[in-house]
Amino acid sequence: MGGQTLTAGRKAITAKKDWGTPKIYVDAVRKVFGGRICLDPCSNKHSLVNADTEFMLPRSDGLGAEWDYPKIYVNPPYGNDKDRGTRITDWLAKCADARINFDSEILALIPVAPNTRHWKDHIFGVADAVCFLHDTRLKFLVNGRNGGKGAPMACAMVYYGDNIDRFFKVFHPHGAVVGLQHLKG
Repeated sequence: MGGQTLTAGRKAITAKKDWGTPKIYVDAVRKVFGGRICLDPCSNKHSLVNADTEFMLPRSDGLGAEWDYPKIYVNPPYGNDKDRGTRITDWLAKCADARINFDSEILALIPVAPNTRHWKDHIFGVADAVCFLHDTRLKFLVNGRNGGKGAPMACAMVYYGDNIDRFFKVFHPHGAVVGLQHLKG
């Protein structure tokens, strides 16, 4: 979860760009992917993801890299990043691009904001399923540790891939899982 202003018009608590994914969700991502995460394009030094390839924000920016990897996990900076000139829509566009061009399987942990342009352009009609997490004020890890403040909005895990049954099975205990395949085409 990242800095300045969130795309849904909410103010962020801090300008930090390295909010970590809690272990329970990292474990679920691994189960969906069959144990291996090939790319984490917006990792940080405290991340529990431990993907085969990681780009560490803020030193290296995964948006500039090619995402030709079979299994990708993305917990993008949620707000506008004025230093790099990026927004969450850029990360989700990259997810959609990797799915379309490389047939990548992708999971993205993002804020629930279906009224936004990035949901309309890069999730609806492209992603295959979404889990609206029961943990509506998800507590991200701060410096790799539990105990951070809850997110200022509800979060969702968005799935781009063919193994929808596995996604449903793994994420059903974590929230309301909804298929999006009917929105394609």
